[in-house]
Amino acid sequence: MKRQILLLLVFIQGFTAVQAQFSKASLQATGLTCALCSNAINKAVLKLPFVASVRADIKNSSFSIVFKEGADLDIDAIKAAVEDAGFSVGGLSLTGNFNDTKLVKDQAIAIGNDKFHFLNGDGKTLNGEQVIMVVDKRFVSEKQFKKISKESQLPCVQTGKATGACARDGMSPGNRIYHVMI
Repeated sequence: MKRQILLLLVFIQGFTAVQAQFSKASLQATGLTCALCSNAINKAVLKLPFVASVRADIKNSSFSIVFKEGADLDIDAIKAAVEDAGFSVGGLSLTGNFNDTKLVKDQAIAIGNDKFHFLNGDGKTLNGEQVIMVVDKRFVSEKQFKKISKESQLPCVQTGKATGACARDGMSPGNRIYHVMI
């Protein structure tokens, strides 16, 4: 019984739950050459059950995505939809509303059903509408990822999966964790 209470306290202390929900995203795609390419991504992303609307900006190869209110977001599904359409993600920024969310370097924060590791902003408090950029592999260019991944020495940055070091945040090794920057 003491062990269970201790584990619960470690979980509560090391893992911060945030009252926030993402409302929209900005997606930058690579490999587009024409309006048909843009249309393929638009259709693929619109099929996702948590997406309310998608607006394409053909000139800039970007897409504005609005999420359904209260729906569970699946960030990897967005990337998969773009890749299934034959293209790559060059950038993904998420917009959400935050309420007194204090960032601590190398500490995981739960937003919805997902865990986020902020690589910057240590000591900063997020309030109101904020934009965060997903910086995991295959969400940014290789060159950007190499530079960004130097922000933390934790091995999860390289894999996007929790490691033993993440156990203090109440995560089991192998759980998905997104790496983001403000």
